[in-house]
Amino acid sequence: MGTEKTQASRDERKTDFDVLIVGAGISGIGMAAHMEMQCPGHEYGILEMRENLGGTWDLFRYPGIRSDSDMHTLGFSFEPWKHEKTIADAPAIMEYLNRIVDERGIRQHIRYGHRVVSADFDSADARWTVTVETPDGERKRLTANWLYLGSGYYDYDEPYDPGFELGDYTGQVIHPQFWPDDLDYSGKKVVVIGSGATAVTIVPSMADKAAHVTMLQRTPTWIFSRPAKDWLANTLRKILPEKTAYRITRFKNIRMQDFAFKLARNKPEKVKEGLHKRIEKALGPDYDKATFTPPYDPWDQRLCLVPDADLFDAMKAGRASIKTGRIARFVGGGVELESGERLDADIIVTATGLKLAVCGKIAISVDGSAVNFAERFYYKGCMFSNVPNLAVVFGYLNASWTLRADINSEYVCRVLNHMKKTDTDIAVPSLSRQQEAALEEDDIFDFSSGYIQRSKHIMPKNAVQYPWRLNQEYVLDRKRMETDPVDDGLLVFSRARGKADRQENRLEAAE
Repeated sequence: MGTEKTQASRDERKTDFDVLIVGAGISGIGMAAHMEMQCPGHEYGILEMRENLGGTWDLFRYPGIRSDSDMHTLGFSFEPWKHEKTIADAPAIMEYLNRIVDERGIRQHIRYGHRVVSADFDSADARWTVTVETPDGERKRLTANWLYLGSGYYDYDEPYDPGFELGDYTGQVIHPQFWPDDLDYSGKKVVVIGSGATAVTIVPSMADKAAHVTMLQRTPTWIFSRPAKDWLANTLRKILPEKTAYRITRFKNIRMQDFAFKLARNKPEKVKEGLHKRIEKALGPDYDKATFTPPYDPWDQRLCLVPDADLFDAMKAGRASIKTGRIARFVGGGVELESGERLDADIIVTATGLKLAVCGKIAISVDGSAVNFAERFYYKGCMFSNVPNLAVVFGYLNASWTLRADINSEYVCRVLNHMKKTDTDIAVPSLSRQQEAALEEDDIFDFSSGYIQRSKHIMPKNAVQYPWRLNQEYVLDRKRMETDPVDDGLLVFSRARGKADRQENRLEAAE
C-alpha cells in the first residue's frame, strides 16, 4: 500500500510526458495498453475528467444499459472477452476494463479529475502545453510530445436538447445521460420519447417494475433481435485455448458485420423483408408492421439491437407498447399527440439523442493559432491535415467502436517507434493548398441519423481519396494501417527547430 501511494504521488508530480492520453474510456485504455506492448520505452499519462474510468460505461446509469455491439468486437483485439453474454451490460464491461488496467499496469498512469481545457503545440520545441482544470477550479499545465484524444464523440456535459416546451406537465422529466440514482418508477406510467438504442434498452428494463412503459417515436427505427449469448463463442471456449477461441469468434463477427452492412446497402428490400420476418416471429402475424417500418433503408441509420427479444416480450406481456406520433403539447399528466391522443405519464424519459463534440471540446492550437477542425481533412481516420503530433479516435458507425480504437492505437505506436528510430520529434500529415484544392470532398457520414446530421458543420473534412478520409470499412482500414509504410511521403517527419539549434550549438562548442 505504501509503495502504491509513493508511486501515485510521484506520478502526480510528473509534468512532462512522451504521450498524453485524454480520456480513460475504451479508447484511452486501448491506447495505453498498446503503448505498454509496443512502445514500452515511452512515458505516458492518462487524463480523465471524471472520478472513475470507463467513459460511457461509467457515465450512463439508466436501467439496462448495455452494449449494442457484440463484445467480441467491442472488446479489444489483445484481450479476450470471457463473459458468457456477448451482448453485455455496463457492469460486465466495467469489470473488463478494470481488469485490463490492473493486469497491464495502466491504473497508476491515470489522473482523475483532470479536465483538459486547451492544448497548444510549440513547433520550436515539439511540445504540447496542455492546460487542465481540477474540480476545485485549480489549473495545471502539463507538457507532452504527443497528444492522443480518446475523449469520445459526444458532449459529456450537455445532451441534445430538442427544445421541448414542458408547459403544464407536473411529473418527472429524466434524461438518460443524467439518470438519478434514487429514481423510483415502481407502479408508475412511463413515456420514453425516442426510438434509438437508448430507448429500446430502457423500455423493457423499466417495464419489469413500472405499471406500463410507452415508447413514443416520431418515426420508427429498424430493429432486430439476436441472442445475448453467442453459442459458437461459448462452445469454442470449452474446446480451444481462450485466445484462439476469441480470435475465431472475433473474425466471424467482423465478417458478419461487414456482410450485413453491404447487403443492406446493395439489397435493401431483401434486408427489410428479413427484418420484418424476425419481428413477426417475435410478435406474431398480427403485429403492426407500420410501427417497425422506417421511411429509410436499413443501415441508412444504425440498426437497433434487441437482445433475447426483451422488448418484444415486454410488448407481448402488455407491459410495454410503441406509439408513433408527433407531440402537440405536454399536459398536466402526460403528453398530447397531434392526433389528439393522450399518453398518461408519471415520468417522461427524453431519450432524444446525443450532442456530438469534436476532440472533447478542447481548444486546440498550433503555435498559438487556433485549429478549426471543420477546415482540416482527416488523415487515415486518425490524424488531421497540418496538425502535428495529434491523434484521435472516432469509431465506426457501421461496426464496433473499438475496432477503430485498436487500429489507431497500433498505428500511432508505429509512428512513435519510427520517430524514435529516426531521431525525429514531429510527425505532421502535410497537405498544401494546391494539394487540398485538388481533393474531391466526400460526405463524411453517409448516415441520416439526426445526431449525425445536426453535427456535420463541426466535423472535419473527408476526401474521396485515401488517406485523406475517415473510412467506414474496417477490414480495408486494418490492412492499410498495418502494412502501408509509415513514412509515406504525406506524413512528414522532422526535428524540432529548438532541438536542432541546441544540437548544432553543442557541436560547435565541441569543435
